Amino acid sequence: MPSSLWPYITPGIPDDLFERLPGIPLSQREIRLLLISHLRLQPDSVLWDIGAGTGTIPVEVGLLCPQGRIIAIERDEEVASLIRRNCDRFQVHNVEVVEGSAPDCLKDIPDTPHCVCIEGARSVKAILKEVWRYLQPKGRLVATANNLESLYFISESFSELQVRNIEVVQSGINRLEKRGTSQIFVAADPIFVLSGEKLD
Repeated sequence: MPSSLWPYITPGIPDDLFERLPGIPLSQREIRLLLISHLRLQPDSVLWDIGAGTGTIPVEVGLLCPQGRIIAIERDEEVASLIRRNCDRFQVHNVEVVEGSAPDCLKDIPDTPHCVCIEGARSVKAILKEVWRYLQPKGRLVATANNLESLYFISESFSELQVRNIEVVQSGINRLEKRGTSQIFVAADPIFVLSGEKLD
């Protein structure tokens, strides 16, 4: 469902349309598109976005799935307020922001998820283990890693949890930017996207 700020039915909102805070991560547009494709959303999906940051994923999914329910989990009060402001900017009304630290706060969320997105979590192994308890059968799990340690922890957790139909993709994105009088291609930091299913 389009908003006045983004009057299109396709995802891929430009990064500069979101309100931002210094030091708070933002999933770049191309990474967002990659993540959303791995979530395999239904019109009424329940999504948990753990470590929602600026709120780009909740906004995009909220617009794509107006019958769905998105739970944006963020431990920092100021960042949680930023997510709410970005939802208001894009007239997204099906996002609930939960202020709390995962995995401890997950037990208080009433709606069990069809899919879960985990970006940049500190205790990713503990979060994955707890999320797995709540994820519905045939649910999707998507996690990102931007360093070797996170990649290892997520891979190890996927193996221990017996995640099925695992896919691993590494982004390779270059954007055209103006530098002085020249236009050059600037590489975005590569991100690993790991995804899989809970079949039982």
